[in-house]
Amino acid sequence: MDLALLRTFVTVHRAGSFTRAAALLGLSQPAVTSQIRTLERQLGRPLFLRRARGVTPTTIGDELAHRAAPHLDALIEIAETELDEESGIRTLHLAGPPEFTSMRALPALTPLIAQGLALRSSFFTSAEETLEGLAAGHHDLAIATARPRGGLLTATPLCDEEHVLIAAPRWAGRLGPGTLRHKGPVVLDRLPVVEVHESLPLVSRYWAAVFDSRPAAAGAVIAPDLRAVLECTAAGAGLAVLPRYLCEGALERGEVVALLDPPVPPLRTYFVAVRTGTLALPHIARAHEWLLRAAADW
Repeated sequence: MDLALLRTFVTVHRAGSFTRAAALLGLSQPAVTSQIRTLERQLGRPLFLRRARGVTPTTIGDELAHRAAPHLDALIEIAETELDEESGIRTLHLAGPPEFTSMRALPALTPLIAQGLALRSSFFTSAEETLEGLAAGHHDLAIATARPRGGLLTATPLCDEEHVLIAAPRWAGRLGPGTLRHKGPVVLDRLPVVEVHESLPLVSRYWAAVFDSRPAAAGAVIAPDLRAVLECTAAGAGLAVLPRYLCEGALERGEVVALLDPPVPPLRTYFVAVRTGTLALPHIARAHEWLLRAAADW
C-alpha cells in the first residue's frame, strides 16, 4: 500500500475535513480527494462519509486509522531520527498559546538542551488550530486550553490558571473602597476594557464566573497579545482580566492592582497533548514529564 496515500488518509481522519487536510499537507483539495478515492478503490470499501461540513470516518475508516496512524508516526519518527543522528541532537516541536508557551513551557524545557534536545516552537491563539496541527504531525507536544476528543490524541491536565481582574491604581482610587463589593458589575461596566478580542473572552468568562452576568462595556483597546493587554492596563487604558502568572510582577510592583478578590477565583485548565503512542519516544516522553514536574510549582 502506498505510504503517501496512507499519510493523506490519516491526515484527513485527524482533520475531519478534506479542506483542512489539504492545507496541512500542502496539497490541493482535488489532489487529496483523488488520493482518498484511490485508497478506497484499493480497499474496496468507503473510508469516509461526506457531510455538509467535513467528513466522518466509516467503521472501516476508523479501524484503519487506529491501526495505521501509530505505524505511520513511527516511520516519520525514524526518518527524523536519522536526520537528528547526523547532528547528534533530537528536535522537539512544541505548540501552544504564545504567552503561556513563552513564559512557562519554553523556560521549563530549556534544561533539556544540555541533554541533547533542540526546541522548535509554534504559537497559536486557537486551541483547535493547535490540536489540529498536533494531529497532523506538525508538532510533538501541544499545550491547549481544551481537551482533545477521540482516541488519536492523548491529553494530561497540566495546570490551572487563575484569572485576576486588574486596573491601574488610579482607576481603583476613583472607584473608592468597598464600592465593588456592593455594586460589582454596575460600576465595572462603566470602565474602559482592554482585551485580546472584540468578543471580550477573558472579561466575559470572569463576569460569568463571579457575577453570573455578561459585561455591558465594549473594548476600548483590543490587542491580540496578553502582554500588550498588561502594558496598556498598567498605562491606565482601563480594566482587564489576565492570568495571575502574567501580571504577578506588575501587581507586586504596584503598576496594577487587583480590583476584586473573589472567594473562588475563575480558573482555566491547560492540557499537554501528544499523539497517542508517541510517549514511547524518549525525547517526547522526557519533555512531557519535565513539563508536568515544572507545572507542580505553577
